[in-house]
Amino acid sequence: MIVGKVVGSVVATRKNEGLIGSKFMIVEPVENMSDKGRIVAVDNVGAGIGELVLVSMGSAARIGCDMANAPVDAAIVGIIDNSIGLED
Repeated sequence: MIVGKVVGSVVATRKNEGLIGSKFMIVEPVENMSDKGRIVAVDNVGAGIGELVLVSMGSAARIGCDMANAPVDAAIVGIIDNSIGLED
């Protein structure tokens, strides 16, 4: 799991049927959380641009967003209200 900041959204009118109705957000991991750069994550918690979020990766992402049969590799599973030790 990583902590990241939502920096944008993605609109896809054509997608796998397991993803229909899903919202996609672009998340930039906070410093020292990931070396992969920005990621696209399914958002089932209603995160907005500028918010700090918890992102689950891999098979845990599918379980975390209750989409076990969908091609999901990253999912926003929480919105951070307060953090200690994270730089904005």
